[in-house]
Amino acid sequence: MGLNFMRVACLFLAALALPLAASAEPDGERLVRLGVVGEHQEQWELVAQRLAVDGITLEIVRFSDYREPNRALVAHEIDLNAFQHRAFLERDCIENGYEIEALAPTIISPMGLYSSKVRDLSELQDSAVIAIPNDPTNEARALRLLEEAGLIMLSSGASSTPTVADVTGNPLRLDFREMDASQTAAMLDRVAVAAVNGNYAVEHGLDPARDAISLDGVGNAGDWMYNPYVNVIAVRRSDLGNPLYDAVVKAYQIPEVAEIITRVSRGAEIPVFEH
Repeated sequence: MGLNFMRVACLFLAALALPLAASAEPDGERLVRLGVVGEHQEQWELVAQRLAVDGITLEIVRFSDYREPNRALVAHEIDLNAFQHRAFLERDCIENGYEIEALAPTIISPMGLYSSKVRDLSELQDSAVIAIPNDPTNEARALRLLEEAGLIMLSSGASSTPTVADVTGNPLRLDFREMDASQTAAMLDRVAVAAVNGNYAVEHGLDPARDAISLDGVGNAGDWMYNPYVNVIAVRRSDLGNPLYDAVVKAYQIPEVAEIITRVSRGAEIPVFEH
């Protein structure tokens, strides 16, 4: 008798607990956790306000390490992330076996060739020193930019992330100085040309549109599926087509968001979505 009573009591308490647990989340509220890197996320704050009108809560989860948002996405700690370009995403997926896809384009932060010594690349002298980033993605980007400018030739068999070792043609015998991407702009008074990412250019008082001798990716940024340097909103492959995540994209790709991106980045980031 005592055992049966205990079973009935447990069932009764469990039944009482169910509505209490369900009431912890307001009716109709849907939560999307978005991983980002960096403190300045004004554009996503506007997106969160717009989504709230439709009963969708956008929680912005900030990371300081670029290796973390994709790991967190795969681990279901977040639902989407928006911090990387396609080249970084593809490399991270290959190296770690992640099943992550680009859901929609956001911005491009163009890398540029800058100089305080020459106004045109045709003025470069023999053995000119060129500062380039030393991480695989940005080094490859800098070398591709130099190749597009006609200064070097890369091996036809080079991977998607070529290094200085893949330079097969170098008529001017350019001297490459590899360093952290955050340091190339600071070298402008010591080198002939520096390859500088857009955000670091702006931090050093440069205007990419005005000061760069050459910029990469801007001409075909709209063709985002084929541009490796367009940043994207990323999602788990299994969640492609989720209408909740499509609603986030729709709330993001509007003129007001594009205006915030341009203003806050001071031209370091260019919106590439239709708005």
